[in-house]
Amino acid sequence: MTLESFVQSLVFGLLVGALYGLAAAGLSLVFGVMKVLNVAHGELLMLGGYGSFWLFTLYGVDPFVSLLLVGPALFLVGVLLHLGLFNRLTRFDDETKIKNSLLIGFGLALVLQNLAIRLWTADERGITTGYAGLVARLGDLSLPMNRLGNLAVALGVIAALHLFLTRTYLGKGIRATAEDWQAATLVGINVQRTYLVAFALGTALAGIAGTLVTVGYAVSPAIGLDWTLKALIVVVLAGLGSVFGTFIGGLLLGVAEATSVLFIGGSYREAVGLVLFVAVLLARPQGLFGKVR
Repeated sequence: MTLESFVQSLVFGLLVGALYGLAAAGLSLVFGVMKVLNVAHGELLMLGGYGSFWLFTLYGVDPFVSLLLVGPALFLVGVLLHLGLFNRLTRFDDETKIKNSLLIGFGLALVLQNLAIRLWTADERGITTGYAGLVARLGDLSLPMNRLGNLAVALGVIAALHLFLTRTYLGKGIRATAEDWQAATLVGINVQRTYLVAFALGTALAGIAGTLVTVGYAVSPAIGLDWTLKALIVVVLAGLGSVFGTFIGGLLLGVAEATSVLFIGGSYREAVGLVLFVAVLLARPQGLFGKVR
């Protein structure tokens, strides 16, 4: 192993970790506000990826431009899913919410995965743009332009989410509800509307992440479980309560996976995240950036 290969692995880890952080941000938002664990989060990401793929294939819409369509479309999907399925959980206590949301999420994941296979077959799909092979050079480092674009978009979306949550009335209502929904109700916050917006935002973030996955990666009906697991690992690593903390958790996971290949080989790359998952749960259950409650 050389220093050059190590630094190159760090760079690739940061680039893929940005996707992990963005995908986990939606899951963290929904769980933090509603105490609902949507294990169909990866399937929602998959829908965003297919949306971008078909916009590119049928109409030639660049994947970065299709974000402007896929994001709002998945927001509406989130509204429908909340009203039709997850809204029924809001009257239960937190423990019951988690248990029942797991059942609903598993069922939804199966439905979406099989629906995708029925509509689009099980084949992997990818987008090849005109700039797909472009690489920027920084000394001896290679920086794929499409993945740099992913990093820029992910940072922009996370920053916009942070500003929304900290600078707007609705965003502050979401944070207050996450802290204590009963106190939020007493000060006049519409908690049910807050739940709806939080769930829809989480779904939109999954769709945006799915769009970015198609830029340099492949999308298929089977990717949902893998991305749900990645998002769960990042949420545990980062803890609840910080948007940027979640994003940094994604970067840490990406770097850990990428650099581990140099030491233990690619065969065990996926196991690295699970080891981190268990280690953080044992050493710091609230996560690296989470608050002790």
